[in-house]
Parts: sequence; structure tokens; C-alpha cells
Amino acid sequence: MRILPLACLLLASTAASAQTVPIDTFRDAVKTLSSDEFEGRAPGTAGEEKALAYLVAQFQAAGLKPGNDGSWFQDVPLVEITARNVSPLRFTGGKAPMSLAYGPQMVVGTYQVTPRIDLKDSDVVFVGYGVNAPERGWNDYAGIDVKGKTVVILINDPDWANKDTTGDFGGRAMTYYGRWTYKYEEAARQGAAAAIIVHQTAPAAYGWNVVQSSWTGAQQLADSADGGASESKAIGWIQLDQAKALFAGAGKDFDQLAAAAARKGFKPVPLTGVKASVSFDNQVRKHASKNVIGILPGTAKPDEVVLYTGHWDHLGRCEAAPDGDDICNGAIDNATGTAALVALAKANAAAGATPRSQVFLAVTAEESGLLGSAYYGDNPVYPHAKTVGGVNMDALQMAGPAKNVTVVGAGKSELDGYLNRALAAQGRVASPEPTPEKGYYYRSDHFSLAKHGVPMLYVDGGNDLVEGGVAAGEAYAAAYEKNAYHGPQDEFDPAWRWDGVQRDLDLYYAVGRALATSDAWPNWVAGDEFRAIRDKSRAGE
Repeated sequence: MRILPLACLLLASTAASAQTVPIDTFRDAVKTLSSDEFEGRAPGTAGEEKALAYLVAQFQAAGLKPGNDGSWFQDVPLVEITARNVSPLRFTGGKAPMSLAYGPQMVVGTYQVTPRIDLKDSDVVFVGYGVNAPERGWNDYAGIDVKGKTVVILINDPDWANKDTTGDFGGRAMTYYGRWTYKYEEAARQGAAAAIIVHQTAPAAYGWNVVQSSWTGAQQLADSADGGASESKAIGWIQLDQAKALFAGAGKDFDQLAAAAARKGFKPVPLTGVKASVSFDNQVRKHASKNVIGILPGTAKPDEVVLYTGHWDHLGRCEAAPDGDDICNGAIDNATGTAALVALAKANAAAGATPRSQVFLAVTAEESGLLGSAYYGDNPVYPHAKTVGGVNMDALQMAGPAKNVTVVGAGKSELDGYLNRALAAQGRVASPEPTPEKGYYYRSDHFSLAKHGVPMLYVDGGNDLVEGGVAAGEAYAAAYEKNAYHGPQDEFDPAWRWDGVQRDLDLYYAVGRALATSDAWPNWVAGDEFRAIRDKSRAGE
């Protein structure tokens, strides 16, 4: 391979950064995709059909070609499960029986494709953080058989409360072991009949309102050969106060056990005598949602691909706000990222094709666990070995110009060099993510490509605003998370600051354009978890 000299790359990046991505295109796309007409863009609904038709029309108008062997779409096999007639989650055998209401006190669902779930008198065991990590000398399931039992689990990593990034699990910086998806995966591997996570706002990184809106209503999961038979019967969350009462009823102190669970050597604790029961019907529908793929074919090396990714889906209809609005419009999350795909496609087509192909991938079912990007990762239209790298866009910052950008997963790959050169041309800098404990690296679609070795950048708008500094940036982020995230209030706002997101769009353009005009093959840094996968992929193994 030939690696361009730094000076050449700097010149290419600086020239690319002069391009202005059309902000009117971006603004119109955000407004359209997040309108009530699209009903929150849930997969498998009329909202999906409208979103797909809109994206294809916009990609065509921009000058892209269908990206999947003559088709704009990649089918993603999904199963939609909607829980009906959900009973309370009952705990008996303690000092007093408990009956937790569905919605305000607990949420529950299943990955099993079956018309009904009945969990009856299942023994309850506290398994700390539910982590089994032999390479770290940690096993929260050591010495106990939980087959057929209900496990109660803490969210995040055992060392999440550390002030820095030191500890068995990287301290504040969440690992995949801290994600709720992992908790359920490991519980199923251990044979648990049910897995219940205790919600705590700080380690979860969001309030109960987010859990309730995300876990009620139709849920999407990947279609599997065994219909989820290997999964736990029931999975869900309970409020912290309910967990404390549950433990107290079994003669245990929740806070003491939670503290013990943060230390290596913790052993699971049965809540002796306590039994869990819950039941619900499932409305099951199998369907194929769709990833949308457009391509700007390369002029010299069309088989080498640069990716732009963003998820088009959101939650659809959800828990109603006090004013009765039950559409989770997903304006910021992620009509902004989808609109960025449209605007970047238009800008790149207008500037002319690059030596390498540029692929614009709008994926489905991110909100259900990165299902669309995971399916693409397992079934790539363009081989991972021929995918140079890319940029993922999710929930763009609309608070105004910032002096910096925040990089999720900074220092992991050589793509940082491309980003830093493009930032220098704008007079801005890269900052590490201010809240690594929230685990954003494992919460968006770049992760599905990274797992297959493809270097991907995930860059958020900066938190150090030109007007108001870090305090204003943090206030904006906190207000969005509290008032709008995964709720009906995430709506288009004409008062948003378009000048700030303009700079971010131009940045994405510059990075992607530099990759698409280079001969280089950026890799993960030595020792990174994805380096060996990339090396094997590029070697043809």
C-alpha cells in the first residue's frame, strides 16, 4: 500500500474543509423526517415506509446510485413483539409480598418469539453487575447455578463510580460489560429464566422516563433461527426504590450488597425464600425492515469504500407526554444524522466523484439494539476488507458553534489524524468525551462496523460553546437528556443554531473526502481490541 505524506494529506483535508455542505438541505430533511406525518419512524410502520421513500428520493436527487446491486435497500429480518396484558411483577416469600406495576415501577419484555410468557415462583439471586470476564479475573456468577432462576443485576461496570479511568473495567469509561445488552446476553448464557436490571440514574446515564418510553410498546429484535429459545424468558428493569424494598424484604441491605458487588471476589447472593412471578401475552409479527444504501461510485478504485452511517429509525408512538402527545419524533435522535447523510450526499455529488467510492448507509433499528447496522456488519454489501473506514453521525449538536468536538473512542484508530487535520483547518480541537461512563461507544452504529475491524469515527458536536463555554454546552446536553431524549419533546425547533451544525457537517465532509481521495488504509492503534480483526481482514484471512 502507498501512504500519502502528511503534507499531502493536510492539503487535501484543508481543501476539502472549504466545501460548505448545504445547510438548507439538512434543515429541510430534519424538519420533514421528524414531522408528525412520519409518526416517529418506527420500523415496520407506515412511518418507516415514508422515511424510506423520502430517503430514496433525496439520494436520487443528490446524484447517488442504488448501493445494493441495483437496489436502494438491504432487507433486515426482524421480529416485532408487543407485550399485552402484562401482569404485575410479583415477589413473594419475603417479609411482605410485593406487586410492581408495569410502567411506573417496572418494565418487562422478552427475546423469545412466543405468544405467551409465564414466569412462576422463580428463585431470586442478586448477581452484582452480572459480569463474567475471565480475562479480568471477574465472575459475578461464580459458585452458583442460576438455571431457571431470576437474576437481579446492577447497571454499568463495577468501577463506574471511579473519578478517573483507572480500575478493573477502566473506571468512568464504560466497557461493553456495563451495557444493558450485555447483562441480558450473559444472563441467558448462564441459563437464567429472568434477568432484571436495577435502574439507577447516574450509572444508567438516563432517567426512568427513558426506560419506560423505550421498553413499552412494540419492541424490535433480530430474527433468529431458534426463535430466541436460548434467551431468558423475561428481561426488564425495576426502579431503585422497589429494588431496595425487595432486598429489605429478604433481610438484605441493598446499599451494602451493591458496595460489595463493586469489589473483586464478590459472590452472588440468593434472596432466600423470595420467588418472582410475571406473565404477559406477546403480539408477534415477523417483518423485514430495511437499510437504505446509496453510492457515489469511485473513479479509480471503485471497489474501495468509504462509509457514512446514521440510523433513520426512532421509537414511533411512545409514552404520552402530559399534553397527550404520544409521537416520539426523534428530531435530534436521529433525524439530524439521517439529514446529514442527505446533505453530505448532495455536497459530495456536487463536488464530483472521488477515486474511492463513497457509500451512504442509513440503517434501521438502532434504537432496538443496533440491529440494522449489526445485520449489515454480518452481511456486508461491501467487503469489510475493502472498506477503508468511515464516519457515523448520531444526534448532532444544535446549540451553536463550539470551539471543539467531542470524540467518542478517541485514540483508538488512525482516523484521529484525519479528524485533527480537518479540525485544524477550522481552528478547532478534538476533546475526549466528557462522560465516558455513559458508554456511548457501544450505543451507536459505528460499533457494529468496529466489531468487524472497520475503523469508524464517531464525533459529537463540541461541549465548549463559543457563546457560554463548557457551562453552556453541559447545560444544553443536560436539558436535552432530561426533557427530550427518547420522549415526545424531541421535536424540530426553528430556533436551533444552524451555524454550529454547519461546521460539523463540513467537518464530516472533509474527513470523508480525505479518506476517499487517499491511498492510505488507516488502522486501529497497536493493542486496540479491534486491531487483530482488521489485520486478519486486510490479510484476507
